[in-house]
Amino acid sequence: MEEELRKLEQEAVAALNEIEREDGLESFRVRYLGRKGSLSSIMRGLAQVSREDRPRLGRLANQVKRKVEEQFNLKKKALATAREIPAARLDLTLPGRRQPLGTLHPVTQVMEEMCSIFEGMGFAVAEGPDVELDHYNFEALNIPEHHPARDMHDTFYVSESILLRTHTSPMQARIMEKHDPPLRYIAPGKVYRCDSDITHTPMFHQVEGFLVDRRVSFADLKGVLSSFLRSMFRKDLALRFRPSFFPFTEPSAEVDIGCVICGGAGCRVCKRTGWIEILGAGLIDPEVLTRVGYDPDTYSGFAFGLGVERIAMLKYGIDDIRLFYENDLRFLARF
Repeated sequence: MEEELRKLEQEAVAALNEIEREDGLESFRVRYLGRKGSLSSIMRGLAQVSREDRPRLGRLANQVKRKVEEQFNLKKKALATAREIPAARLDLTLPGRRQPLGTLHPVTQVMEEMCSIFEGMGFAVAEGPDVELDHYNFEALNIPEHHPARDMHDTFYVSESILLRTHTSPMQARIMEKHDPPLRYIAPGKVYRCDSDITHTPMFHQVEGFLVDRRVSFADLKGVLSSFLRSMFRKDLALRFRPSFFPFTEPSAEVDIGCVICGGAGCRVCKRTGWIEILGAGLIDPEVLTRVGYDPDTYSGFAFGLGVERIAMLKYGIDDIRLFYENDLRFLARF
């Protein structure tokens, strides 16, 4: 056995010297140092030698194992060092390798831009809960139980009185309950409705805005929206108001802009009309003001609601809202 150990040591050292690549080290380790390797096989044979020779051969076996392991580690370090580029060969004038970095989602980018524009016009930003009380989502906004307008909102209910908000307008009532006029706020955030197709998703983003003060007129609303749209799309846009109905505004209007795709000439996106609906707005209904304790003979105001995805689709020429949520890097990399 002593002769076998000496021979194994010489053989292992010679085999290490012949290894030129790191991938050969694992084969060496398995062959000589593994659980079923040559050295382990010899050491298992110690049980068969005489009791007098066993201590001496055991020490020798451990010495051989340590030496082979030391040589193995030295060889491993030498090959790793050889793999590194010598400092003299480094060209410090070469540009560094850029690591790809993530960016904000396009919907987040558009929402932040919208908020920035309104903040520049003096609006404060308020955020509210996604899980809302029926009172603030509907009743405080002049939409009592069994009101036909509730059919406009396909609502996710948690219980009879708790739901996922269908718009960010509940912040209007929450803020007016706690603060006296003059008020000028926007409320950005997620909203939820049971709807899904190429232009609708069950969850989307909205920016609600409202202003309350003395002698607020429809002309003030038109001025704010015209200024916002001009800044958002970075050009003058034709703007028109069509009579509509919202329970919490009176009068109410749907707001259209000249098609940003064809410039009003008529195309598939605008259905050949030259106009695209972009938001709903109106003067705050006196009933809403009364519910929060304001005197509608003293104060008036306006409110509007903007769909962030809708703005993003028009701004970037996107025809399918689902692209925002499929996490396709080829699409997201455009932004």
